[in-house]
Amino acid sequence: MKLAISGKGGVGKTLLAALLSKIFAESGYSVIAIDADPDANLAATLGFPDPESITPVSEMKDLIQERTGARPGQAAPYFTLNPKVDDIPEKYARRLNGIRLMRMGSVKGGGSGCYCPESALLKTLMAHLLVGRDEAVILDMEAGIEHLTRGTSGAVDRLIVVVEPGRRSIETAQSIQKLATDLGIKNLAAVGNKVRSESDKQFLRTALPDIEFVGFIPYDQAVTDADLANRSVLTSSPQVLEAAKGIYQALVSAKKSPNTK
Repeated sequence: MKLAISGKGGVGKTLLAALLSKIFAESGYSVIAIDADPDANLAATLGFPDPESITPVSEMKDLIQERTGARPGQAAPYFTLNPKVDDIPEKYARRLNGIRLMRMGSVKGGGSGCYCPESALLKTLMAHLLVGRDEAVILDMEAGIEHLTRGTSGAVDRLIVVVEPGRRSIETAQSIQKLATDLGIKNLAAVGNKVRSESDKQFLRTALPDIEFVGFIPYDQAVTDADLANRSVLTSSPQVLEAAKGIYQALVSAKKSPNTK
């Protein structure tokens, strides 16, 4: 199962990524959670100690030089475009409660070419994670989908856009839908978050008629209160956790269906 989660900042995509990572791990999956958002909140949301001490792969200059033959920031006319990466998750990921976590850092160029060693390493590592491994990979992205290319997007079982009942959130979702179309991603899905009523659900469905909703997460002040008090948000709301389990079931059922990827 390979999931990429995107959406406007503040809509709750990191919370969804963390909840799904937790549920997949508790269901017996080997889970790799990838923080590809420059804001980098996934480690803290999952409860990793000292999350600020986790170095993004894009800033591991010694590793980049070792694998590509060039050091970031220095002139290098030649470097390896397909470096060895298969051992990086085992060597550099942090582990907690059955979840391995890695921070990717910034990727330059998106789906286009970028001739820098750190980008070469990140793109090769992303391809390995999405194409070359059997784990559940859950990718928490920023509002764009720059970490996906035409070579890796086909390996994603679902690109999930998280939306809340609001015009700017809808506009971001529409932009992500266009980017996904440009990359040939057809397995786009949506999750409605901070939903207070059936009318909120209907608003989201009407605003995004071409995207399948795989679930809705209710608004619960307990999640915000837990975050402000520096308590675990993953267990702060039984309603939110139950909704996330329903989304997990929908994703797993779709994966097992012979009519879907």
